[in-house]
Amino acid sequence: MSTTEILFWFLSVLALVGATMVLISRNPIHSILWLIVVFFAISGHYILLNAQFLAIVNLIVYAGAIMVLFLFVVMLMNLNSDTEPQKNNWMKIAGAISGGCLLLIMIDVVSGSSDMQNKTAIVKEGNIGLIKVLGKVLFTDYVVPFEISSVLFLSAMVGAVVIGKKEKETPNP
Repeated sequence: MSTTEILFWFLSVLALVGATMVLISRNPIHSILWLIVVFFAISGHYILLNAQFLAIVNLIVYAGAIMVLFLFVVMLMNLNSDTEPQKNNWMKIAGAISGGCLLLIMIDVVSGSSDMQNKTAIVKEGNIGLIKVLGKVLFTDYVVPFEISSVLFLSAMVGAVVIGKKEKETPNP
């Protein structure tokens, strides 16, 4: 086994263990921290795929910003077992049935993927996920959609400022 294969399997096991711990952790703060571990493992997979830009964006946006937001929301909600409503037995049964259906689908996907192992992806260049190639494609082939999205983001920011701005009260004479 090569170092890349060992690293791939380590990151895969880490992602699966982290995702399982997200689901079975009773403390929401621990679930969020385990989800950060999953995002780090996914970023490691991106690096193995030579997509460094996606790895860094995944770390900055998801593991950084989104998880901090989740953490703040959970801390502000002050969740404890006293205020948590008790779940109905029908909800538990429905959850078990939907979880079993998901398990059956996952087993079908894994068993159907055996014929995919013989097929390999053909990559023309080894630098397909690098930022230089991404920037070149973005500003040549996709320059019009990129500019349209930038105008949409600009108009959304202006709209948010206009909506959020309080009107000055005029004094009554």
